[in-house]
Amino acid sequence: MRDCAPGECPRVVVAGGGAAGTLTALHLARAARRRSTRLEVLLLDPADRWARGVAFGTTDEDHLLNVPASGMSALPEEPGHFVAWLGRQEVGSNADANAFVARRQFARYLDDTLTQELQADALVTLRHLRTRAVGVLRTGSGWTALTSEGARLAAEAIVVATGLPGAGDSWAAESLRDSAFFVPDPWATGALDVVRRDAAGPSDVLIVGAGLTMVDVVLSLSAGDNRPDRTLHAVSRTGRLPRAHLAVPKLAAIPDISDWGGTLEEILPRAERHLHDVRATTGDWRPAVDGLRYRIAELWERLDDGERDRFVAEHAGGWNTLRHRMPPTSATLVDSLRSTGRLRVEALTVGDAEPLQRGGVRVSLSDGSRRDVGWVVNCTGPRADIRTLGNPLLDDLLRSRPGGAIASVASAGMGFSTDRGRLIGGLGDTEAPIWTLGALRRGELWESTAVPEIRVQASGVATSILDAVAPLPRRLEDGRWVGGHHPVARPRDPLGLPLSTTAEAAAAYNAGLERVMRLQSGGEDLIREATRLDPDFAVAHAALALLGHEAGADIDVGASLGDARASILTRGDAREASFVEVVGRRVEDLGETGAQALMSHVATHPRDALAVSAAVPTIAFSGVTDVRREAWDLVEGLAPAYGDHWWYISLLAFTRQDQGRFEEAGMLAESALSCEPTSGHAVHAQTHVFYETGQHEEGRAWLDHWVRESGRSASHRAHFSWHAALHELALGDTEAVRHRYYSQLAPDTVTGVRALVDSASLLWRWHLTTSGWDAAAAAMGAAPAFAGEGPTPPIGPILAAADPALLERPETPFVALHAAIARTAAGDAEGLRRLGVHALGAADPTLRSVVAPVCRAFGSLLEKDWRGAAERLQELLPVLPRVGGSDAQREVVEEAMLYGFVHAGDAEAASAVLSERLERRDSPLDARRAHALASRVSASPITLGSE
Repeated sequence: MRDCAPGECPRVVVAGGGAAGTLTALHLARAARRRSTRLEVLLLDPADRWARGVAFGTTDEDHLLNVPASGMSALPEEPGHFVAWLGRQEVGSNADANAFVARRQFARYLDDTLTQELQADALVTLRHLRTRAVGVLRTGSGWTALTSEGARLAAEAIVVATGLPGAGDSWAAESLRDSAFFVPDPWATGALDVVRRDAAGPSDVLIVGAGLTMVDVVLSLSAGDNRPDRTLHAVSRTGRLPRAHLAVPKLAAIPDISDWGGTLEEILPRAERHLHDVRATTGDWRPAVDGLRYRIAELWERLDDGERDRFVAEHAGGWNTLRHRMPPTSATLVDSLRSTGRLRVEALTVGDAEPLQRGGVRVSLSDGSRRDVGWVVNCTGPRADIRTLGNPLLDDLLRSRPGGAIASVASAGMGFSTDRGRLIGGLGDTEAPIWTLGALRRGELWESTAVPEIRVQASGVATSILDAVAPLPRRLEDGRWVGGHHPVARPRDPLGLPLSTTAEAAAAYNAGLERVMRLQSGGEDLIREATRLDPDFAVAHAALALLGHEAGADIDVGASLGDARASILTRGDAREASFVEVVGRRVEDLGETGAQALMSHVATHPRDALAVSAAVPTIAFSGVTDVRREAWDLVEGLAPAYGDHWWYISLLAFTRQDQGRFEEAGMLAESALSCEPTSGHAVHAQTHVFYETGQHEEGRAWLDHWVRESGRSASHRAHFSWHAALHELALGDTEAVRHRYYSQLAPDTVTGVRALVDSASLLWRWHLTTSGWDAAAAAMGAAPAFAGEGPTPPIGPILAAADPALLERPETPFVALHAAIARTAAGDAEGLRRLGVHALGAADPTLRSVVAPVCRAFGSLLEKDWRGAAERLQELLPVLPRVGGSDAQREVVEEAMLYGFVHAGDAEAASAVLSERLERRDSPLDARRAHALASRVSASPITLGSE
């Protein structure tokens, strides 16, 4: 790999080669590859390899990650990346996504991942210089990093990634700090080896501090100890130990903090209520803490400096014991040591110290006692104020210069002030091309030291640097020069695509598009406002037409499409003209021509989020792919265009669950929600993971919490309620289903297409699986599964509230299937016949080849031709995915098939289907029905003439 010649490509100096520096170099290389941009990266760190900082440089196998492997991927868009790497290392059980592996394994993983990225692409040159950065100079030609050897490294950008500050020992009396038996930094090379080997002085060791560093020191000093009489004394002001992780973690419950206020007096009671509520619904407090973690930066930003100082002084310790938890195996060992008396944890502080003649020190404690110990180990954690560290690089960035210091501090010196990672100077500017991440952003973010936060920051810093040193070409407005000599760039949408409109209209449109992407209500209103601000905004008019046609928004689709076509003739680029054209074809022609045009548009403009939404089958759009694999290929092929964008990760999560890769889907959904807690697509994927893996109790509790909190403005709340009701049906809790239906799914709470897709289908599934099932089972002599179950609510109000066009002339196969379900649930044979005729005459081949035969099979059910209906539906199951939607939605057709088999007296066929489903996932409902049929499986099928 050759270096860039001088001036040939931008150079980025990364000061620090630990986790933060390595992740920055990795994401710089990946971002440069995606842009086809040449780049030179100089990584400055004295260690012999990168990724060997304080946190992960330990070689002790007992020092474990305090985050499960599933949360430690270096790549936000591939949350299973670290787990997959572990599997390739042949580390046995450590390949488990929930495992807490040795920290040194993570260092090797970062090393391997960066090495492989560099080997895969010659565009990026990386050199590791075993030195330290000690300062920064501005020269006439740019900026220069100074090294401890006096070298000057010119750079277009500099990243300060020095990691956590060293341990603070200002608490220790001078007599203790001067003692040879005081270990000021347990992570210094060989520091604990001396303590382990010491067999001469007093055996006991005093550990000051009771956090995770103490846990690591205890594990090191107790493993293979050659002094079995040794007692470890851990003291801190509160005596509180970190809590333990669950062996199998629960999904984070992210709160809505929009009305939590901006002072500690307002925020703390709401946080305590959040912990109480989540513990009450899930049985554990940890999901509440994990969910709150994603909101900490926003809450921290609301506090002024005085409030932040008070939080650190009065509440940070309590938060840290809940937030920074021990691995379960570490907690077990700590508990064992405490129970045997080898570890004592006390709420004490340390006073003076005096030397002992035989080695060691006598330490005075706050309770008046004095203890003779061989060693005192400082585990109080990093120093808080970066101005007191004596780090030459940080000091240089903060020193006064002509025009002001390069950097400024945030929150009593806990870190630098930045603009999304770029240093803000002493005069409040961001002129210097210098960025930072990780621990040096604690002052403005509070939670900024763990890999899940740092990897996102590293990705953002990499993009920001490349935007500054190697910007992508920008287009002129309508291809014209404005103002004589300077081009005026057009506004851009949230994915960076130019918009031919005013800045004011673009702002409204972007806010609306982001709501659509998050599946929040009100998106069409904001886009409509954009067309009011700019009547010639073609893309906004086309977006309204698409939302009206696909999502059932209250929009005059024809008028909006006409306005879009008229506007694009006066203003718009090729991408915008193509979007208007494909929306027109989507609205007017659902055949192959329209689908091919949309797919071609997405191939050319993959970051056109609305076009992608229309092409991919989701909760909001029916999509254009008739085969599941086509949809999977489409989503996976978008990866280079989106990278780690939360919206794309959300779509990918749904794809993964559709492929049956549930563990990966869950990790992707959680990764997306950590970036955007209101992402409805990510929540939708996660709800399917819960359902398809049989986690019904946990799924219902988590989903109810999200709907109540972050999902309060979700545009598809009815569908999430439908999902919760499926969990309740699976659990056999029909009274909960009844309450949910009348409170969340009955007209007029739910109207339009959602009433058809969610409410009507729920009522029929409810009947098929409970009272209807029992009536059929009783007729064949089988035991009831729901004895005493009352009738389901009437479906008439739903049909009355639905748009007649949805029932008579649905335009998409997915809506048509649900119209057939509603007609059948109502016993409307004539309406079902008309729907079948409509499907047979439609241009869409899926309506003709799938929906029309489903209508005929449902008609057979209404005619009580039970076996004929069941066999026809069984034949259709393999092609049913063509209608779109999910397995959970299409499962109602399989339920109808089961219903037919039971009515036909064919217990063996019904039992085979239930057996296959129970092998796939746990379901108390299916287990009850299988048990009810067990006594009839060996009997000959009985043909029933009626219920």
